[in-house]
Amino acid sequence: MPAAAPQDSGTLAVPRHVAVIMDGNGRWAERRSLPRAAGHRAGTKAVRTTIEESVRHGIGALTLFAFSSENWQRPAGEVSLLMQLFLESLDREVAELDANGVRIRFIGDRARLAPALVERMTAAEERTAARERLDLVVAVAYGGRWDIAQAAARLADEAARGLRRATDIDEEALAALLVTAGRPAPDLFIRTGGERRISNFLLWDLAYTELWFTDTLWPDFDAASYASALADFGGRQRRYGGVAGEAKAR
Repeated sequence: MPAAAPQDSGTLAVPRHVAVIMDGNGRWAERRSLPRAAGHRAGTKAVRTTIEESVRHGIGALTLFAFSSENWQRPAGEVSLLMQLFLESLDREVAELDANGVRIRFIGDRARLAPALVERMTAAEERTAARERLDLVVAVAYGGRWDIAQAAARLADEAARGLRRATDIDEEALAALLVTAGRPAPDLFIRTGGERRISNFLLWDLAYTELWFTDTLWPDFDAASYASALADFGGRQRRYGGVAGEAKAR
């Protein structure tokens, strides 16, 4: 990922890392008397636009919440469709991502995914591993609580085996075992669709992230919508619990 200029607690320019909950596909379709599948397919255009605009604005990392741990509770037909769309998108887009310098990585519980999908995901990661223009992270079968729990379980196992003292377990130790380890925390979180919550997304990582919500449904999220979020972010001050002009970026 390209190096980003350090950011202090004053007015900001461009976020290093943007995280997005892409909400509203189903409602977009329902308002048009279309099947929910049409909304999910329409949403792929907004994904492409967001990736392109992230590259254009010089954003280093983009994390998209594609399928949550809770989404398994949806009707089986819709889950199957989402997985099929995911496969189709990988097959269709990975060559272009590679050509445009985008590295793609996936986070989530791969044990719950079909082997064919995991194989495609791994192949896409390997193909784009050397790309540095944008670090694209796609969360699939992911939940923030799941991530914290799996990291805690690994720490407990290490302590039980005598590889780590329990008294040495701290924030840094836990953070190092999250599936998001090695990436900067998001500077800006965007959620479309009108909901005002983070819905078990990047719970650890969003501790000091700037939040931006919009009523725009995901298929209608375009370059102008993204620009509005970035402009709002650019006018904020980040103090991390300190005083303006004194706090340091985390």
